[in-house]
Amino acid sequence: MHPEILRELSAQRGRDLRERAHRAQLARTASQGRRAIRRNARHLNEADALVVPAIPDYVDGTFRSAQDRVPAARHAA
Repeated sequence: MHPEILRELSAQRGRDLRERAHRAQLARTASQGRRAIRRNARHLNEADALVVPAIPDYVDGTFRSAQDRVPAARHAA
């Protein structure tokens, strides 16, 4: 067989092997990602139990009440 044809066949095989390796790496990464999502989903219920403390509305630590709110502006019909 001609040396140029052998070189091209060898280069093509190398490209094909690199492409297969790249696809396999992508599949492994996707699989690890799905496993991490499933693993975190189990712990999600524990995170739901987290209670966030109320944050004061004003600097002095008081909270806004229903009477403090300004009514919404009215639009003409």
